[in-house]
Amino acid sequence: MVGFIATTDFDWYSYLRDQRDLDEVNFWQPSGGRGFHAIAPGAPFFFKLKSPHYAIGGFGYFARNSVLPDWLAWDSFGRANGAPDLQAMRERIRKYRRRFGGELGDGFHIGCLMISQPVFFEERDWIPQPRDWAANIVSGATYNLDSGEGQRVWLECLARAATRQSAEIRMVAEERARYGEPVLVQPRLGQGTFRIAVTDAYRRACAVSGEHSLPVLDVAHIKPYGEGGEHEISNGLLLRTDIHRLFDRGYVTVTPDYRFEVSRLLREEYENGRTYYALQGQRIALPRLPDDQPSTLALRWHNNQVFKT
Repeated sequence: MVGFIATTDFDWYSYLRDQRDLDEVNFWQPSGGRGFHAIAPGAPFFFKLKSPHYAIGGFGYFARNSVLPDWLAWDSFGRANGAPDLQAMRERIRKYRRRFGGELGDGFHIGCLMISQPVFFEERDWIPQPRDWAANIVSGATYNLDSGEGQRVWLECLARAATRQSAEIRMVAEERARYGEPVLVQPRLGQGTFRIAVTDAYRRACAVSGEHSLPVLDVAHIKPYGEGGEHEISNGLLLRTDIHRLFDRGYVTVTPDYRFEVSRLLREEYENGRTYYALQGQRIALPRLPDDQPSTLALRWHNNQVFKT
């Protein structure tokens, strides 16, 4: 198995190390122009501190990547961006863009690497960086975790994390000890990663109206998380804000055959709704990948439990 060892900003690391109960973090990159294809979802992603530390300060599991406006990254991840507020995050982006000659306006598009189940070590638990780390590596490098320095880093990370982290990480450590091979972890999406995953799956357009303006688009859980719904793309819809509110309150729904339906009660209770009735019966836009398309079981649950007939 291949993992990625990423050079990591110390301020980002130290801020997140002091946070608690984060199930995801956004490892953002100041330039939004590059994709990230170095490792597969579920592969280990290591946080390597730069000079003068030269150590692995933690790790997590790569979930997905995207290029986002900085405000959307902040709205989605908040303090999991490694900063106390959007202004502080923008100042840090400016610092790096200034260093590398990028634009310095008020808003930025940034590369976002979403990392699940992050672990941040205290300084006493830092792991020495790979002994064969090349001095000219700028952003990071892939390492084989089956042997050599990659294996050493991986096993030491698991050993430090197994006593203090989640059952999933303990399971990985136990499986590694039993079978002698690293294994991919199915990354569990947090709320922020779920939001971005659904937004990208619907190609950043409302599934019902086709609206593309990101500031007025929301991600709706079909079956709410509090009702047992999961942070999975198939349990999400990208909707214009007003349609999202009506969906959550049961005045509109999407049927298991992907048709938009409007309750008669919208007209009866509010004496209006012409905008929405014009969309009645329309087939919604769907993600390209079949596994990302709305779950018919979740849609049936919404039809039966939430929609006002």
